[in-house]
Amino acid sequence: MFGVLFLVFRPATSALNQWAIQTQNTKHQTRIPLDNWPRSPLNRPMLTELEKKIIASIQGDMEITERPYQKIADDLGISQALLLDTLQGLCDRGVIRRFGATLRHQKSGYKANAMVAWQVPEERVADVGQAMAGFNQVSHCYRRDPSADWPYNLYTMVHAASETTCRETVRKMAQKTGVDRYSLLFSRQELKKTSMTYFPSDEED
Repeated sequence: MFGVLFLVFRPATSALNQWAIQTQNTKHQTRIPLDNWPRSPLNRPMLTELEKKIIASIQGDMEITERPYQKIADDLGISQALLLDTLQGLCDRGVIRRFGATLRHQKSGYKANAMVAWQVPEERVADVGQAMAGFNQVSHCYRRDPSADWPYNLYTMVHAASETTCRETVRKMAQKTGVDRYSLLFSRQELKKTSMTYFPSDEED
Protein backbone atom coordinates (compact mmCIF):
# COMPACT_ATOMS: atom_id res chain seq x y z
CA MET A 1 0.00 0.00 0.00
CA PHE A 2 1.52 3.27 -1.07
CA GLY A 3 -0.54 5.38 1.28
CA VAL A 4 -3.96 6.36 2.48
CA LEU A 5 -6.59 8.74 1.33
CA PHE A 6 -6.71 11.92 3.33
CA LEU A 7 -9.27 14.65 3.70
CA VAL A 8 -9.16 17.99 5.44
CA PHE A 9 -12.16 19.99 6.56
CA ARG A 10 -12.24 23.71 5.91
CA PRO A 11 -12.09 25.50 9.28
CA ALA A 12 -14.71 28.02 10.36
CA THR A 13 -11.97 30.41 11.42
CA SER A 14 -8.72 30.72 9.55
CA ALA A 15 -5.47 31.17 11.39
CA LEU A 16 -4.14 29.12 8.49
CA ASN A 17 -2.47 30.68 5.50
CA GLN A 18 -4.84 31.35 2.66
CA TRP A 19 -3.16 29.32 -0.02
CA ALA A 20 -0.69 26.61 -0.83
CA ILE A 21 1.15 26.18 -4.09
CA GLN A 22 0.18 23.11 -6.04
CA THR A 23 3.12 21.01 -7.18
CA GLN A 24 3.30 20.23 -10.86
CA ASN A 25 4.28 16.59 -10.39
CA THR A 26 1.87 15.68 -7.56
CA LYS A 27 -1.52 16.76 -6.26
CA HIS A 28 -0.50 17.09 -2.64
CA GLN A 29 -1.31 20.76 -2.36
CA THR A 30 -4.27 22.69 -3.67
CA ARG A 31 -4.84 26.43 -3.85
CA ILE A 32 -7.66 27.10 -1.37
CA PRO A 33 -8.95 30.69 -0.91
CA LEU A 34 -10.45 31.11 2.55
CA ASP A 35 -11.35 34.81 2.48
CA ASN A 36 -15.10 34.36 2.21
CA TRP A 37 -15.53 31.40 4.53
CA PRO A 38 -17.92 32.28 7.41
CA ARG A 39 -16.07 32.76 10.68
CA SER A 40 -18.75 31.64 13.14
CA PRO A 41 -18.89 27.92 14.10
CA LEU A 42 -22.66 28.24 13.76
CA ASN A 43 -22.15 28.70 10.02
CA ARG A 44 -20.40 25.41 9.47
CA PRO A 45 -22.13 23.19 6.87
CA MET A 46 -24.59 20.66 8.27
CA LEU A 47 -23.96 17.07 7.23
CA THR A 48 -26.51 14.36 6.55
CA GLU A 49 -26.11 10.90 8.02
CA LEU A 50 -25.17 9.58 4.57
CA GLU A 51 -22.49 12.25 4.19
CA LYS A 52 -21.04 11.33 7.59
CA LYS A 53 -20.95 7.64 6.62
CA ILE A 54 -19.24 8.44 3.34
CA ILE A 55 -16.64 10.63 5.05
CA ALA A 56 -15.96 7.88 7.57
CA SER A 57 -15.58 5.31 4.79
CA ILE A 58 -12.83 7.12 2.87
CA GLN A 59 -10.45 7.90 5.73
CA GLY A 60 -8.44 4.69 5.77
CA ASP A 61 -6.57 2.72 3.15
CA MET A 62 -8.32 2.44 -0.18
CA GLU A 63 -8.13 -1.03 -1.65
CA ILE A 64 -6.18 -1.32 -4.87
CA THR A 65 -8.89 -2.67 -7.13
CA GLU A 66 -10.14 -1.91 -10.60
CA ARG A 67 -13.15 -0.01 -9.17
CA PRO A 68 -12.30 1.12 -5.62
CA TYR A 69 -15.25 3.52 -5.39
CA GLN A 70 -17.65 0.74 -6.33
CA LYS A 71 -16.30 -1.31 -3.42
CA ILE A 72 -16.89 1.59 -1.01
CA ALA A 73 -20.38 2.13 -2.41
CA ASP A 74 -21.22 -1.57 -2.06
CA ASP A 75 -20.06 -1.55 1.56
CA LEU A 76 -22.35 1.42 2.22
CA GLY A 77 -25.26 -0.10 0.33
CA ILE A 78 -25.52 2.74 -2.19
CA SER A 79 -24.71 3.17 -5.86
CA GLN A 80 -21.32 4.33 -7.05
CA ALA A 81 -23.00 7.29 -8.78
CA LEU A 82 -24.53 8.45 -5.51
CA LEU A 83 -21.20 8.05 -3.72
CA LEU A 84 -19.32 10.10 -6.30
CA ASP A 85 -22.04 12.76 -6.50
CA THR A 86 -22.01 13.13 -2.71
CA LEU A 87 -18.21 13.39 -2.59
CA GLN A 88 -18.27 16.01 -5.33
CA GLY A 89 -20.90 17.96 -3.42
CA LEU A 90 -18.82 17.87 -0.23
CA CYS A 91 -15.85 19.22 -2.17
CA ASP A 92 -17.93 21.89 -3.90
CA ARG A 93 -19.33 23.07 -0.55
CA GLY A 94 -15.88 23.22 0.95
CA VAL A 95 -16.59 20.55 3.56
CA ILE A 96 -13.78 18.44 2.15
CA ARG A 97 -10.89 20.75 1.41
CA ARG A 98 -8.42 18.20 0.04
CA PHE A 99 -8.94 14.67 -1.15
CA GLY A 100 -6.04 12.64 -2.46
CA ALA A 101 -3.43 9.95 -1.90
CA THR A 102 -0.53 10.04 0.53
CA LEU A 103 2.72 8.45 -0.61
CA ARG A 104 4.81 6.80 2.11
CA HIS A 105 8.10 8.04 0.73
CA GLN A 106 10.23 6.09 3.23
CA LYS A 107 8.83 2.86 1.78
CA SER A 108 9.38 4.01 -1.79
CA GLY A 109 13.17 4.18 -1.76
CA TYR A 110 13.62 7.80 -0.67
CA LYS A 111 16.12 7.60 2.18
CA ALA A 112 16.85 11.34 2.40
CA ASN A 113 13.93 13.65 3.13
CA ALA A 114 14.47 17.30 3.92
CA MET A 115 12.31 20.27 4.73
CA VAL A 116 13.92 23.36 3.26
CA ALA A 117 12.93 26.72 4.71
CA TRP A 118 13.49 29.60 2.28
CA GLN A 119 13.61 33.34 2.89
CA VAL A 120 11.87 34.84 -0.12
CA PRO A 121 10.76 38.45 -0.72
CA GLU A 122 6.98 38.46 -0.31
CA GLU A 123 6.42 39.86 -3.78
CA ARG A 124 8.28 36.86 -5.25
CA VAL A 125 6.71 34.07 -3.19
CA ALA A 126 4.18 32.96 -5.81
CA ASP A 127 6.67 32.88 -8.70
CA VAL A 128 9.43 31.26 -6.65
CA GLY A 129 7.00 28.71 -5.26
CA GLN A 130 5.80 27.72 -8.71
CA ALA A 131 9.39 27.28 -9.89
CA MET A 132 10.37 25.17 -6.89
CA ALA A 133 7.23 23.07 -7.10
CA GLY A 134 8.24 22.19 -10.66
CA PHE A 135 11.11 20.02 -9.44
CA ASN A 136 10.22 16.33 -9.52
CA GLN A 137 11.93 15.81 -6.16
CA VAL A 138 9.57 18.27 -4.43
CA SER A 139 6.35 16.86 -2.95
CA HIS A 140 5.14 19.90 -0.99
CA CYS A 141 5.58 23.65 -1.37
CA TYR A 142 3.79 26.11 0.88
CA ARG A 143 4.04 29.54 2.48
CA ARG A 144 4.08 30.28 6.22
CA ASP A 145 4.35 33.56 8.09
CA PRO A 146 7.88 34.36 9.27
CA SER A 147 8.73 35.51 12.80
CA ALA A 148 11.35 37.76 14.32
CA ASP A 149 13.74 34.90 15.07
CA TRP A 150 12.80 32.71 12.08
CA PRO A 151 12.68 34.77 8.86
CA TYR A 152 11.73 31.96 6.48
CA ASN A 153 8.40 32.13 4.68
CA LEU A 154 8.45 29.43 1.99
CA TYR A 155 8.89 25.71 2.65
CA THR A 156 9.56 22.74 0.41
CA MET A 157 9.82 19.02 1.08
CA VAL A 158 12.62 17.49 -0.98
CA HIS A 159 13.12 13.73 -1.38
CA ALA A 160 16.11 11.82 -2.75
CA ALA A 161 18.00 8.55 -2.45
CA SER A 162 20.82 10.18 -0.47
CA GLU A 163 21.55 13.38 1.45
CA THR A 164 24.16 14.30 -1.14
CA THR A 165 21.61 14.10 -3.93
CA CYS A 166 19.11 16.00 -1.82
CA ARG A 167 21.60 18.82 -1.23
CA GLU A 168 22.35 18.95 -4.93
CA THR A 169 18.65 19.33 -5.73
CA VAL A 170 18.36 22.17 -3.22
CA ARG A 171 21.41 23.85 -4.77
CA LYS A 172 19.75 23.68 -8.20
CA MET A 173 16.52 25.11 -6.76
CA ALA A 174 18.44 28.01 -5.26
CA GLN A 175 20.28 28.59 -8.51
CA LYS A 176 17.11 28.54 -10.60
CA THR A 177 15.20 30.95 -8.37
CA GLY A 178 18.04 33.16 -7.22
CA VAL A 179 17.12 32.53 -3.58
CA ASP A 180 20.25 31.87 -1.53
CA ARG A 181 18.97 32.28 2.03
CA TYR A 182 17.62 28.96 3.28
CA SER A 183 17.89 26.35 6.02
CA LEU A 184 17.95 22.65 5.17
CA LEU A 185 16.50 20.30 7.81
CA PHE A 186 16.74 16.53 7.27
CA SER A 187 14.26 14.08 8.74
CA ARG A 188 16.00 11.80 11.24
CA GLN A 189 13.13 9.86 12.75
CA GLU A 190 9.39 9.73 12.25
CA LEU A 191 7.89 9.57 15.72
CA LYS A 192 4.22 9.56 14.81
CA LYS A 193 2.08 10.44 11.83
CA THR A 194 -1.65 10.03 12.18
CA SER A 195 -4.63 11.78 10.67
CA MET A 196 -7.75 13.08 12.34
CA THR A 197 -10.55 10.51 12.36
CA TYR A 198 -14.01 11.91 11.67
CA PHE A 199 -17.25 10.13 12.60
CA PRO A 200 -15.73 6.87 13.90
CA SER A 201 -18.01 3.85 14.12
CA ASP A 202 -19.01 2.32 17.43
CA GLU A 203 -16.47 -0.47 16.85
CA GLU A 204 -13.67 2.11 16.65
CA ASP A 205 -14.62 4.01 19.81
